[in-house]
Amino acid sequence: MAAFLLGAVLLIVQPQIVPSRPAINSKAETSAQSVQRELLKKTSQKNDFKENIHSNGTCRQLPQTIIIGVRKGGTRALLEMLSLHPDIAAAESEVHFFDWEDHYRNGLQWYVNQMPFSYPHQITVEKTPAYFTSPKVPERVYNMNQSMRLLLILRDPSERVLSDYTQVFYNHMQKHKPYPSIEQFLIKDGELNVDYKAINRSLYYIHMQNWLKYFPLNHIHIVDGDKLIKDPFPEIEKVERFLKLSPQINASNFYFNKTKGFYCLRDSGRERCLHESKGRAHPQVDTWLLEKLHEYFHEPNKKFFELVDRTFDWH
Repeated sequence: MAAFLLGAVLLIVQPQIVPSRPAINSKAETSAQSVQRELLKKTSQKNDFKENIHSNGTCRQLPQTIIIGVRKGGTRALLEMLSLHPDIAAAESEVHFFDWEDHYRNGLQWYVNQMPFSYPHQITVEKTPAYFTSPKVPERVYNMNQSMRLLLILRDPSERVLSDYTQVFYNHMQKHKPYPSIEQFLIKDGELNVDYKAINRSLYYIHMQNWLKYFPLNHIHIVDGDKLIKDPFPEIEKVERFLKLSPQINASNFYFNKTKGFYCLRDSGRERCLHESKGRAHPQVDTWLLEKLHEYFHEPNKKFFELVDRTFDWH
């Protein structure tokens, strides 16, 4: 009896092992830990994911890789190309778990429910481009999985701004709603409107700094979106190596569609292209305005190159 009591006392006073975390504000840390506890609590109340096991041996599982962005950088093309690999199971829709509060409050079980059924050897991937520019997302992803492998696809910032506008413009046109010209967004009082959200999304170094607070650079693979458009195979090869996948995707999986003006996919004899909403022509922009964009992004781009120890062929 005495030995039992002594063992109980030692168990109570034994210090708890706490995993190392990056240094962050104590209030933010307390809040994050509180949210994480709630997430795990909801998860445990739902039978620890057992409801997601299928009779054929597949199951839903948390993603081991996330395509975190950037918006209009080519995330859909990257996901479709990566899906050619037999060891990849990709979520069909953008999940917005970490950036939308209503989704995040649902807990990890809800997140798992959005994933595809996959075999144990497969890597589950989801893509939500808004993750990259959302300040709260890096810490939330870190709290879920500190060893997460992240994919980030970027394009020339100026081109990305034009694509950003083009998407919103066509969304309004389809609903028969008027939408201002791009000049009305880009120019304010005769100068470049740096408060335009599309411009802020292209300040890559600011958002990258936030991710590097939680994940080392070797956990974030940057895909060159401009090169992926022009010649996809070499970029996909690099992604395969980053994810430690066997080389299964090859050059014959891609063919250039002259009608659409971009590469499409060939898989087991089937040919498929991205949705017609992809590859839309950008609006005509005056040369002087383009030069203003290029000039504005020159220093931010330089800071980004230094941050990731890599350069890109951007203006």
